[in-house]
Amino acid sequence: MNQRTAYTAFIKSKALALGFTSIGISKAEFLEEEAPRLEQWLQNGFQGEMSYLENHFDKRLDPTLLVEGAKSVISLSYNYFPEEEQTDAAYKLAKYAYGQDYHHVIKDKLKLLMEEIQQEIGEVSGRAFTDSAPVLERAWAQKSGLGWNGKHSLLIQKKHGSFFFLAELILDLELEYDVPFHTNHCGTCTKCIDACPTQAILPNNTVDGSKCISYFTIELKNELPTSVKGKFDDWMFGCDICQDVCPWNRFSKPHTEPLFQPHADLLQMTKNDWQEITQDIFQKVFKKSAVKRTKFSGLTRNIDFLKE
Repeated sequence: MNQRTAYTAFIKSKALALGFTSIGISKAEFLEEEAPRLEQWLQNGFQGEMSYLENHFDKRLDPTLLVEGAKSVISLSYNYFPEEEQTDAAYKLAKYAYGQDYHHVIKDKLKLLMEEIQQEIGEVSGRAFTDSAPVLERAWAQKSGLGWNGKHSLLIQKKHGSFFFLAELILDLELEYDVPFHTNHCGTCTKCIDACPTQAILPNNTVDGSKCISYFTIELKNELPTSVKGKFDDWMFGCDICQDVCPWNRFSKPHTEPLFQPHADLLQMTKNDWQEITQDIFQKVFKKSAVKRTKFSGLTRNIDFLKE
């Protein structure tokens, strides 16, 4: 076994031991196919008021601008599908937000993986990312052989569905690279397109981010537009509709991450409980949650919009 093969096997083994669902590796190079797609998506205004997506265009496409001398992009997935879900009599949260903020949970695991790599191999430089920097995560995951991009634009895996986070380590270390995932297994299915209440999923495998319920309930800081009144299907933070209807998610299995377990009160709360939520209860239920991103004022704005 040569050195590169040994290093690759070591990294993959350690990643799985840390709880990652899957891992794939691709060569750190310019994402040539993605460049025109990203440019067109931005020109169409599909980013809405998420102006940060217009920044660092070159860095999104070239990992060597993020890590000097980058040789490899390690893509990882981490399951968040819950064992229990909210009651039907509740305003809804996207499942990824049930537990602690994934940014911190996964970043800590990536740091541990980086430490293991440096202890085993020596001087390796790199950076860890999880939905927090100009990295085209799904493009790298597909390039690393982890799955394909569904019509709802999320990565899908045959054995796991799509309820997982993506993360990356970009390293200045040459490794063995996996074969990109070329086959799209969505076929003629249009369930996600048909089910989206705001028609954010376009027929050409593109999502108009400015129409997505997640955009309205999390990203949009101003008043919610009356044009989408009555179209949120009781979602108060994020939305899982396109994933819930996807046939591939029948293969989703409950995660085993204790930090992703919801606060004991969260799953039992009814619409009435949410309507009466106080700042103190918000702080208690969402102590280390990604829901804090929308703040108490943002969540109550969304709830008011749903109940009026």
